[in-house]
This record gives sequence, C-alpha cells and structure tokens, in this order.
Amino acid sequence: DSAAKEGFLPQRPLEALRPHCEVNGLLIKRVAAKQREWTMSDRKKVQKFILSDAEWRQRLTPEQYRIAREHGTERACTGPGWDEKRKGVYRCVCCKTDLFESRTKFESGTGWPSFFQPVDAERITEIEDNSLGMRRIEVLCATCDAHLGHVFPDGPRPTGLRYCMNATVLEIGRAHV
Repeated sequence: DSAAKEGFLPQRPLEALRPHCEVNGLLIKRVAAKQREWTMSDRKKVQKFILSDAEWRQRLTPEQYRIAREHGTERACTGPGWDEKRKGVYRCVCCKTDLFESRTKFESGTGWPSFFQPVDAERITEIEDNSLGMRRIEVLCATCDAHLGHVFPDGPRPTGLRYCMNATVLEIGRAHV
C-alpha cells in the first residue's frame, strides 16, 4: 500500500507503544493520570528542574506557559518554527534539555513538528492521557515535566512512532556537549 511505500508502518494499538508501563527505563504505575500522579522505580533517576508557578510565568510567554504548564495545544501550523528545516537539536523551551534531532524530524502533514524518536528515551516521559474522550500517550520533558505533545503509533520507519510536538515549547539550536 502507499503508506508502506512512503516508509510508514501500519498503525498499531496504543498498547504497542510502551507495554507494561515501562517508559524510558522507569517503571511507572499510574495512580491518577488526570492529577499527574505516578511513582517511579529507582532504576534510573533524572535530575529535575523545578520552579514555582510564579517563576514559570515569569520565565515563559503566556502561550508557552499555557502549553507547557497547563497541558495545552497550539493550533496546527501556528507554532513558531512548526515547519523549521534547519539542522540542529530541538530542546525544551522551559529547561533547555535536548529532546529531538532534526535528522529524526519528518513531514507528517499534521501542522505540528513530528519526530520518529527522541535524542535519548530518558529525556522524555510518556503517560496515558484519557482526556478529550480519547486514549493517547502524552509526552513530557523528563527534566521539567513540561507538556510537549503526544506520541502516536503511525510514524515512519525505523520506529513506527510519530512524536507530534507543540512547536511553541521547542527551540532549535546546536546540541549541548
């Protein structure tokens, strides 16, 4: 079929994304996803970047705050650099953690930047999101817990994943060494 010719894998159920709640090497038990409560095993720890609500509001624009801290979504084709073509690394606008490389970006036709894999699986956290009457996997920055977007099982090879991110909470630059 035409999707297979373009390098896209057949759609898989959400369970295929991260079975058994093991995400980024962390064993996650969802206590109450809506309240963002979960527990993690001690196998791997990420140093957290934590600010008060007032500090986040001072540091971010109102639109960045709405998306990153209140789990919002920008309208398609409206985020700054949503169709960015430069080479580099996309990092979290909140904490500057490198998240995605431009070589993993692809044109998904959605109006949001899409990537088939993160720089390192430990730099993101994936949790089940049942809001808006649908079942999705939300993607957060593992360092600061900023809402980045969602991951879907309809991306290109080699992963078959589409990390559909909000452009407003990403900035492009050179990789941190």
